[in-house]
Amino acid sequence: MPNRSRRSPTSPLEAALSAGIGTPLSRSAADALTSVDLVALTPGTPAFVAAVEQVLTSFFATRREIVEPLGPVFLDAVEALGQFVVRGGKRTRPGFAWTGWLGAGGDPAGPDAAAVLTACSALELVQACALVHDDIIDSSRTRRGFPTVHIDFEDRHTAAGWPGDGAAYGSAVAILIGDLALAWADDLVHEAGLSPRALARFAPVWARMRTEVLGGQLLDINGEAGGDESVEAALRINRYKTAAYTIERPLHLGAALAGADEALVAALRIYGTDVGIAFQLRDDLLGVFGDPVVTGKPSGDDLREGKRTVLIAEALRRADPAAAALIRTGLGTDLDDAAVDRLRTVLTDLGAVDEVERRITELTDTGLAAIATSSATPQAKQLLHAMALAATRRAA
Repeated sequence: MPNRSRRSPTSPLEAALSAGIGTPLSRSAADALTSVDLVALTPGTPAFVAAVEQVLTSFFATRREIVEPLGPVFLDAVEALGQFVVRGGKRTRPGFAWTGWLGAGGDPAGPDAAAVLTACSALELVQACALVHDDIIDSSRTRRGFPTVHIDFEDRHTAAGWPGDGAAYGSAVAILIGDLALAWADDLVHEAGLSPRALARFAPVWARMRTEVLGGQLLDINGEAGGDESVEAALRINRYKTAAYTIERPLHLGAALAGADEALVAALRIYGTDVGIAFQLRDDLLGVFGDPVVTGKPSGDDLREGKRTVLIAEALRRADPAAAALIRTGLGTDLDDAAVDRLRTVLTDLGAVDEVERRITELTDTGLAAIATSSATPQAKQLLHAMALAATRRAA
């Protein structure tokens, strides 16, 4: 296995990791935003994505002093995490957190704006933890067109010719890398430069969000193991595994930083829950019908993984015994393309796809209605309308 820590830097992240403490690259994460026009930042745009990635790259540079004494093995693991974090992604969660702050009156021209965006960017490290661990749980081999972290380290084990189980090694390393991402998310929040009062408002929401995403993951695992096929169980998983930490709590976090009142927080949370569930329902459809060139994952992967989604629950609720047996025997098996096509046809013919599309539309409408009547700023209302449509009508 090549010693990746000794290669010439080929990316901003590798350059950051190669720079020692005391170099320009090792400044604080918030300092990375000194040249960014925060007033002009709009979530979902390349400029916003670039700003978040500047924060993350700078933050990784500040870890050098901690990481280097542990040696090249840990440096390799940190580099893999950094590449995973900065490679692709729409920065959806920081975008909603930033919008929640703006919606509650946050001033992007104010002295605390850089600290707020830095804290919002920490959500990408929570997301990295969730994705790395989720890929192990789901036995996924690719993510955004690249090998998943556990497969990457399994391949490294094989290439090095080491004894033992390469797959077990890959999973073990990936678990630790995911744990590191979650720990560093906390570090980034606490080093963002928030005022003590803002941090005190932020911390309880952050704690709830972390608990909810882990609880949602456990509900998902338990639902698959126990075979709970109800629509209600699938929606509960969507609520806590995805909606809470993708939209609802990021909006809540941003609003808390701005000192929002309870009525506005409630409206943002309704929007976040409804649009967040609609976001996951769209993801469920893409997991079965999505174009792998666009999604970066094999077509029909959710069927092979046996995910108990609302789509599957709605199909089983409508199915006759023969159709139900076909769905149940196919889920969680190594389906070939023809078998995937057969299941797609069954799901469509049963009306499950249309029902999921109906739910997406209904939830999006109720979420937007909550925001329309709230005290959120006009700019935030406009942003949230556009972001809801982007989240629920996407192709990847």
